[in-house]
Amino acid sequence: MRRAGRVAPVARREPVPGDVIEVDAGDAISADARLVRAAGLQTLEAPLTGESASVSKSPGVLANQTSAGDRVNSLFFGTAVVAGRGTAIVVATGMQTELGRIAQLLGQVSAEPTPLQRRVRHLSVVLAGAVLVVVAVMAGAAAWSGAPLIEVFAAAVAIAVAAIPEGLPAVLTITLALGAQRMLSRRVLIRRLAAV
Repeated sequence: MRRAGRVAPVARREPVPGDVIEVDAGDAISADARLVRAAGLQTLEAPLTGESASVSKSPGVLANQTSAGDRVNSLFFGTAVVAGRGTAIVVATGMQTELGRIAQLLGQVSAEPTPLQRRVRHLSVVLAGAVLVVVAVMAGAAAWSGAPLIEVFAAAVAIAVAAIPEGLPAVLTITLALGAQRMLSRRVLIRRLAAV
């Protein structure tokens, strides 16, 4: 980085907008910057665009609405210089960089339950409702027949405990694991078990 007319290496967090940075092959870009000069400059922008091929960079003026992947006059935080050298002016740091904006967008995404999770939740609600109805009917019948209240309560609790399937989570996990194994035999890799 160039400050006060001198070129000196800086830590990744040090550049601020307006600083002039000089990059060379092998350097990691520590901020978003606009190119002023470039000589055979190529960067690897895979962290930003997902493309594995290096991108040739050159100074110039582009339209404001140009997407990040098409801005050949810009260097981006998180990318690396693979060839050449260049001089650029820092325009954004931290969460104001293109990579920072992507991180903010990813932070706003909420995980939706899978269809299986929705069905299991629905099954749990239906099962709990059915258990409550059965317990209420059995307790009402026992109380109407004149049974002691403590025995009616004990019977209701016993019926409720017996009706809830304790092995359901284990059965679901085993079934999903078997499904994942079958998918693997068909050369499909699954990261989350619930996605089976």
